[in-house]
Amino acid sequence: GRGVVPRRLAPGTDPARHWHETRVLAVDARRGTLRDVRVGELTRLLRAGDLVVLNDSATLPASLRGALRGEPVELRLTGAAGAESFPAVWEAVLFGAGDWRDDTDARPLPPDVEVGDLLTFGELTARVVHAPSARRLEVRFDRRGDALAEALYVVAGPVQYRHLAAPLSLADVQTPYAAAPWSVEMPSTGRPLAWPLLAALERCGVQRAFLTHAAGLRATGDPALDAVLPFPERYLIPDATAEALRRARARGGRIIAAGTTVVRALEASGGAAGPGVARGRIGSETTLEVASGILTGVHSPGESHFALLGAFAPASILAEAHAAAARWGYLAHELGDLMLIT
Repeated sequence: GRGVVPRRLAPGTDPARHWHETRVLAVDARRGTLRDVRVGELTRLLRAGDLVVLNDSATLPASLRGALRGEPVELRLTGAAGAESFPAVWEAVLFGAGDWRDDTDARPLPPDVEVGDLLTFGELTARVVHAPSARRLEVRFDRRGDALAEALYVVAGPVQYRHLAAPLSLADVQTPYAAAPWSVEMPSTGRPLAWPLLAALERCGVQRAFLTHAAGLRATGDPALDAVLPFPERYLIPDATAEALRRARARGGRIIAAGTTVVRALEASGGAAGPGVARGRIGSETTLEVASGILTGVHSPGESHFALLGAFAPASILAEAHAAAARWGYLAHELGDLMLIT
């Protein structure tokens, strides 16, 4: 052990940490055993014939700081409305004054919002077209497509995290294989999965496949909204990935989802190719149809991500794993360590 068990997991803080320093808490749900290893040892934990499915969604600059009727606000995009990558209409969460150094749950409400209100973000504007709550909005930007993408990459930045010492750059929140810019927060499980590690896994007979899933916000500042997270999130299963899933299952290989977003896409699609929207929550009452294991960040009880793990392991084992992660000094959140549950 490493001394007294801390009450909470310490968050990851160093965006420059090398991928091979990442630790993995390997949980065998059937045997109830725990192992503390480094991420490079995935080559021994996974088996020839297994298929690792990764989310290749890139992280958008989804945080826009601007004004509503002269009052400072921050708009955090939660997802595009429709299948287009950069449509004019987006769903979003609105915060009042403050910045990333403030606790999300303590951020003040924005000024009262009504349909038709105009939000300004430098050269970019957005009009409120639907306001189901004080925080949750649907907005229409004054442009779409490439013009909107160019503007967002100028005036917006990535969602930030209070536990860090300095703000993250957009490059800090990308996985090594990031492609389509769909996610509003980083699908962070993939961050330590560098190409040298993926190549080493392939040499061991562990195959890989990609899907695209729009990872959403992890916190809204509103307990009522947080209670229903995650919001619906779109995904795309390529034909090649559907075929890889079919072949892996035919040969008895395990389907290892790299991240909770991958689990949502696989289970919503049933492994079939094509676009779709993942809705609802996955938890202990869910019978998994596709995923047989998960590689994920280290989560805490009460979080929607932790609830999803209940589909892979009993509550008693998850509680033991969480206690071990805290005792052994694992780092949680977006820049932290990993857990493998099989």
